[in-house]
Amino acid sequence: MEVLVCIKRVPGSSGTVTLTPDGLGVDTRHVGYVVSPHEECAVEAAVQLVETHGGSATVLTLGPDDAVEQLREALAVGVGSGVHVVGDCDRFGPADVAAEIAQVVRTHAAQGKSYDLVLFGNDSADAGNFQVGIRAAYLLGRPVVTGVRSFEVADGVVLARGDGPEGAELFELPLPAVLTVKEGGITPRYPSIPGRLKARRALIERLEPAAEPSGSGRIRLTLPPEQASTVEILGTGPEAAAAVVDVLQKIGVTK
Repeated sequence: MEVLVCIKRVPGSSGTVTLTPDGLGVDTRHVGYVVSPHEECAVEAAVQLVETHGGSATVLTLGPDDAVEQLREALAVGVGSGVHVVGDCDRFGPADVAAEIAQVVRTHAAQGKSYDLVLFGNDSADAGNFQVGIRAAYLLGRPVVTGVRSFEVADGVVLARGDGPEGAELFELPLPAVLTVKEGGITPRYPSIPGRLKARRALIERLEPAAEPSGSGRIRLTLPPEQASTVEILGTGPEAAAAVVDVLQKIGVTK
């Protein structure tokens, strides 16, 4: 198996999310950066495939110079090689990113390395466009399934499982194919110390964008309204015990 997994450098989301003054992006002045959570699962899936079937996994990102750190995070958990298309993410819309990824796939195929599977996260944690994997599959002329929770490969086909409106769904696709992976069905592993050291020494292919980006066409982002919450104080000290029991009985925890 030859697997390409595409990741994105996104702002850490542990705190309150704020937008830039123009509303076109997330304000990242006071946050760190991570790999988008869905893509962490895609990385783990790629590593598991290679462990099971042999071959190699490659991780790719389009982003600024600092995005090499996210590539090394994937290398630290078992991905074999990395590709860094260096560019300003704010200038690249989903169609631009998909075109750059498709170009890398074609270039590597011409060099003798054809990918059986190209994996994406279902959507990025910052923009949530849900487009790049589908657009890349279209450009490559490959079948695609989105929102995949788990999958397996056997006899030249991939069996992909996900959640549909009527329950669980199972898709069978011929290889080569494209999948977008959704977190929840695959648990990412933690990098080991030797893995981190190896990732620091790994060579990463560095590329310039193949075309001038046309941009996202984004008008602005909006934040959902904060959810109102209320707190009821049942009491303090031993006198609150009876009230706690009443609540537990009401919600069915005790009888």
